Amino acid sequence: MTDQLASAPSPTTTRKPASGGADRAPARPRRPSKGLKRQNRLVFLIPATAFLLAFSVYPLITLVRMSVSKVNSATLNGDWVFTGLENFRVGFASGETTQALWRTGLFVLVVTVVGMVGGLAAAIALRTTGRWSGIVLAVMVFVWALPPVVNGSVWKFLLGDAGLINTIVLKTGLVDSAIPFLYDQHWALASVAFVNSWSVIPFNALVFRAALMGISPEVFEASALDGANKWQEIRHIMLPAARPTTLVLFVLTVVFAFRSFDLIYVMTYGGPGTATNTLPFLGYLQAFVRYDFGLGSATSVFTVLFVIVLAVVYARSIRREESDS
Repeated sequence: MTDQLASAPSPTTTRKPASGGADRAPARPRRPSKGLKRQNRLVFLIPATAFLLAFSVYPLITLVRMSVSKVNSATLNGDWVFTGLENFRVGFASGETTQALWRTGLFVLVVTVVGMVGGLAAAIALRTTGRWSGIVLAVMVFVWALPPVVNGSVWKFLLGDAGLINTIVLKTGLVDSAIPFLYDQHWALASVAFVNSWSVIPFNALVFRAALMGISPEVFEASALDGANKWQEIRHIMLPAARPTTLVLFVLTVVFAFRSFDLIYVMTYGGPGTATNTLPFLGYLQAFVRYDFGLGSATSVFTVLFVIVLAVVYARSIRREESDS
């Protein structure tokens, strides 16, 4: 009897699981499969895809259809007669498209060069973090955020015959008569290009400044110990640091200049004569002033093709930066 009681298990003794091993680890939640992730991603892409199809792809298809058809105010709501490349031939035969291409190229060149150089110079000057840098940056953001109609109206007043700039120039005796900034065919295109450059410089400066702020202060300290001057710091430290950003900003600035319409509309309305008729504004005049929608669409197709090429370059540059990083 005593041996049986001794061999019986104690009531406080814990029993091992039937498996005989250690306690099992808690089961981990199952991760969603790759197919499920892809399906969820496609579901979220449906609204964006529908929006792009309705407001981007469909208008572009309609634009191309108009460019190869005879469409005017009488046939706009009727059947469009297919004319092939006739609208393109008429545009080049009249000389309007060719002249607009030259003006647009010159306009884009001025805006891009002044916008890029001015933005980089402003970023270098405002690289420090102080009170005055903050004030100047706030003013630049204000200038950049101004609506183009307001910006163009202000500059139209400043560049007028009795405007502030001509008043200062006349008072100083530099010229005998007011400079026709907006009334001479050469001055008008340069003036509108300058105003567009002024609008894009703040944005470029902010982006360039963000790239320069990423430079470690130790680099500048080391260059100062080596006896480098300011120009050498700009050439060998700041410019290489801003190089990856330059291509992206270059493409964005060219696109901004190429599609510029509102400042031209407010300041010169394409004049004097046709001096500031760039491709976007010429397409507007042909379609919505002369009501030749087919010819205006053919002119706008050149703008769309150029912007698409720049968009591809922009996308490739972004992908290259992401892969390098």
